[in-house]
Parts: sequence; C-alpha cells; structure tokens
Amino acid sequence: MGFFDKLKKGLTRTRESFTGKIEQLVMGYADIDADLLDELEETLIMADVGVKTTERLMDAVRRGVKKKEINTPEDLKPFLEARITEILATGSDELHTASEGPTVMLVIGVNGAGKTTTIGKLSAYYKEQGKSVMLAAADTFRAAAIDQLEIWSQRTGAVLIKHEEGSDPAAVAYDAVKAAKARGIDMLIIDTAGRLQTKSNLMEELSKINRVIQREIAEAPHETLLVLDATTGQNAIRQVELFTKAAPITGVVLTKLDGTAKGGVVVGIKSELSMPVKWIGIGEAVEDLRPFDAADFAKALFDK
Repeated sequence: MGFFDKLKKGLTRTRESFTGKIEQLVMGYADIDADLLDELEETLIMADVGVKTTERLMDAVRRGVKKKEINTPEDLKPFLEARITEILATGSDELHTASEGPTVMLVIGVNGAGKTTTIGKLSAYYKEQGKSVMLAAADTFRAAAIDQLEIWSQRTGAVLIKHEEGSDPAAVAYDAVKAAKARGIDMLIIDTAGRLQTKSNLMEELSKINRVIQREIAEAPHETLLVLDATTGQNAIRQVELFTKAAPITGVVLTKLDGTAKGGVVVGIKSELSMPVKWIGIGEAVEDLRPFDAADFAKALFDK
C-alpha cells in the first residue's frame, strides 16, 4: 500500500465525522435554509476544525450563497472542499535544511504525544534517504526517555549522544552539535524534556539549548518541531499557542491521525495559527511518518 492509500485509510474516521456528515446533512435538505446552515456549523465544530475556522468557513458559505456560487445543498461539499484545500495550501510546509554542515532539528512536546517515537521514525526516514543521523538525548529528566532513544538509535543505525539522567540538557545538545560537526553528520535530531507546556522553566531551558547550539552553528536549529497528538483535537491547537510563547516553533508534527475522528485539527492549525504542518503520522509502522503534503491531505480528506 502506497503512502497516499495509507493516508486515505488513516483518515477514515475523520472523513466519516467530517465530509461524511456533510454528505448526510445535505441529503436531508431540499433547499439551503437557516436550519441547514446551523447544522453545517455544528458539523464543522464537531470535526475539530476550531471555532474561528468554522466562523471563517461559514462566512464564506454565506457569501457563496449570496453570490449564487452555492445554489443547492449539493453544492456545499465541493465549495467547502475548495475553501479547505485553499487553507491547507496556505504558506509553506517545506522542511528547512542546512546549506552545509549538519541540519539541526530540535523536537519538543508534552509526554505522551509520541515525541521520542517520532524522533526514531525521523531517524529511520533520513537513513532511508541515505543521510547520516545523530540523535541527542537531551530529555535528561527521564531515564526511560534516554533508554528509548538508545533503542531507536540501535534500530536505525543512528549515532547517539547521551549523558547521565539528570544532566544539563544544554550540555548534551552542545556535545551533540560539536560531535555532529566533527563527524560530518547530515542530520542531528535533539530530544528535549516533555514536561507540561505550563511549566515556567520550559522557556528558560529551551532558550539555553538554543544559545549553546547557535554558538557552534549560527543559523541552527534549522527546525524546531512541536509534536502533537491529533487525538487531543482542540487541545492540540491550545498546545501550539502555549508552546510558541516558549520557543520559536517552525512547524508541527501531528501523530496518531489514524486513531482519531479529529483530523480536522490540521485545518484549524493552518487556519487559526498559520503554523506549518511539517510531518504527519498515520500508523505505528516506522514508514508511517512522512512529510505533510497539503494537496494529498485534502484529497484524502474529501475522497470517497
């Protein structure tokens, strides 16, 4: 099965709760009236696209009705598909890489979102691309996080830089950057502590890590990725809002899209926050994490 087919299958629950509900809704109405629009608004909110995005889409629908771009209930789905595809395609989701020397990725997120597993899958992806990979275990507050990253390094053939549990995370990051430069590594992926986004020292710790990295590579980190669990729906949008106050996030990684009906959160993240979606996970297998493609996502979301 190709990745698009896996994506389409992975979005089954989201498609049923989102585009499937819209299809069922329009079948129950002969004309576009206030009741239909109210139910459509409720469907969009329940699909976790977000209140602001729902308002934006409903405003577009009402304008479309006035301009005769929407004449029957059956016109609603293709109209919304076009608007949502536009939202998903807004901005660039391109991955930033170093022009020379190691590309440095800093990975953050709360525990349970799949952060360390995502790093392992990123390692596997880049190894498949023929690149050399180094992992840095800068989540030093949990021995399990260091152990888990070590397992992934062995599984994917990546080099691992680690210190003892409780060590200074910035010191691990510094050693990793020095080692990556010395060994000619292509990709350096740094794990960080997955503490709750409300902890006040998160900003201080991430700032320190950034400072020590930039002493060695001025433009690094090239990507600061926030890993989000798609099954949390609107809470994922809230996490982006909070984490962006603590770190200069360049994009998000959405995991577990295959296990949720809340995949509409991708639309909300792009619309409300103008935040790039860099990677999506649609399964447990190593190859089920891939760079986000807006056109493919929109097609899979609306395709029967």
